[in-house]
Amino acid sequence: MTEKQTVKATVKYIRLSPLKVRRVLDQIRGRSYEEALLLLEFMPYRSCGPIWQVLNSAAANATNNLGLNKQSLVVKTTYADQGPTLRRFRPRAQGRGYQIRKPTCHITLILEGNKI
Repeated sequence: MTEKQTVKATVKYIRLSPLKVRRVLDQIRGRSYEEALLLLEFMPYRSCGPIWQVLNSAAANATNNLGLNKQSLVVKTTYADQGPTLRRFRPRAQGRGYQIRKPTCHITLILEGNKI
């Protein structure tokens, strides 16, 4: 009987809005590792790059630390939390300063696989 094991990988302080990252994470949640990689490769969004790196990191954690097979991995849980917001000022008319908010996010990805 094979037992399911989970492995986790996170990346922090990514200079992307969490809302824009979540729309890509919703597409790969519940899919196999290979199918998720294929989707991320051909999606036109900027957030696919950091998500692709986290997915590869989680798969490497699974093979090196737990001895799981990459073909058996499934994306179980994904979420993007809000990180600290960078605040910048842009000069405006009559000496005013207009605040610009540059959001960051933390991406967490949990894979599930069978031990061989």
